[in-house]
Amino acid sequence: MSKIKKNFILENLEVVDISTEGKAIAKHEGLVVFIEGAVPGDVVDVMVHRKKNSFAEGKVHEIKKLSPERVTPKCEHFGTCGGCKWQNFSYKEQLRFKQKYVYDAFTRIGKLEFEEMLPILGNATEYYYRNKLEYSFSNKKWLTTEQMQSGEVIENKNALGFHIPGMFDKILQINNCYLQPEPSNSIRNAIKDYAFKNNLTFFDIRNKAGMLRTVMIRTTSIGETMVLVAIYDWLENELFGLLEFLKTTFPQITSLQYTHSHKANDTFQGLEIKTYSGRDHIVEEMEGLKFKISAKSFYQTNSEQAYNLYKITRDFAQLKGDEVVYDLYTGTGTIANFVARQAKKVVGVEYVEDSILDAKENSKSNGITNTLFFAGDMKDVLNDAFISEHGKPDVIITDPPRAGMHEDVVKVILRAAPKRVVYVSCNPSTQARDLALMQNDYKIIKVQAVDMFPQTAHVENVTLLERK
Repeated sequence: MSKIKKNFILENLEVVDISTEGKAIAKHEGLVVFIEGAVPGDVVDVMVHRKKNSFAEGKVHEIKKLSPERVTPKCEHFGTCGGCKWQNFSYKEQLRFKQKYVYDAFTRIGKLEFEEMLPILGNATEYYYRNKLEYSFSNKKWLTTEQMQSGEVIENKNALGFHIPGMFDKILQINNCYLQPEPSNSIRNAIKDYAFKNNLTFFDIRNKAGMLRTVMIRTTSIGETMVLVAIYDWLENELFGLLEFLKTTFPQITSLQYTHSHKANDTFQGLEIKTYSGRDHIVEEMEGLKFKISAKSFYQTNSEQAYNLYKITRDFAQLKGDEVVYDLYTGTGTIANFVARQAKKVVGVEYVEDSILDAKENSKSNGITNTLFFAGDMKDVLNDAFISEHGKPDVIITDPPRAGMHEDVVKVILRAAPKRVVYVSCNPSTQARDLALMQNDYKIIKVQAVDMFPQTAHVENVTLLERK
């Protein structure tokens, strides 16, 4: 193998694959090369910026041959913003590689056998599919290469947008984002313009100072909108002036809220959320069921495709009306309430207490009386005593976070021995790992990938297991 150093250019590499993180993959004399900015089918020269024994990482230095699957990115921020990294890649091929990812995870990582892998279900639209986005304020605006080379003196370095990958204190000013439908862009830009006009200070993460810290915008398919403004320096008059401006300018805001955060991170857990105007929640609707979503609640960020995901989950569960169902990692109880009409009883467990409160309220408001919800760490709550108290499950539906299920949870599921397990996952790799622990007792009947996030490498996957 030829000697490769940092800032070394590898020439004429053919991109043959793409990783689960969305980076293109080529090979050079047996070395795997991960490439930013390329798509399968490209032939490129690569500037290597990292080299290990078994792999190298780099960026496209020059494209020698364009892939037939390469498309023109829609967003002006593509290549700088850390999101939507597959905008230069045809959606048809995105789906093909996501299906391949699921297949590889099951066959290579889990060494799993399965009866049927159904074709991936693509999203109806390639853009404007998210119902939630969080933007950050910073007094350290990220300057693009063009801005730095222009020699322009930029006096206002405040920005409202997304973090630059790997730069905790740098924010890219977002002019238009194609992820969330209106009024998302209009609200964000109006906040920015108001802040500039009224000299509101933007957060300085290094010195821990500044008023405006983050803003979250949530929308629902029935036209409801939530805006939550988080501030660091408590300046009541300035804050309420901004909120009153938003209330007057955007009367369609259903829930306008604020919080005061001195946390080390930007999460809202543990913070007191206060309502300035409207309700303290918004409402999503699905098959006539109404779901309350509060500021801290988890809800699938693609509402329309979530409906398809839940229908697949319900179909896989094959409920006839006399089953006890456990819904693990239930969130706001969306799946639990969605399947409750077809079950005898549904027991939901979730770590976030605020989500459980919403789950209970969702059951109550929809007239659902056969659900029970419990808050706590899954590995602590779900045990033999819990199952003895609430009934042996006939079906378990589990939808864990990306890390998958704790091994203790898997063991409890195996001891509970339900007839069927429906495993919904946002990470097929950890899903395959978990399923490998269950394969002595369960066989995999169906696998169905669902694309919730076009223009990214992420994919959801639903798997039906039946007890042997």
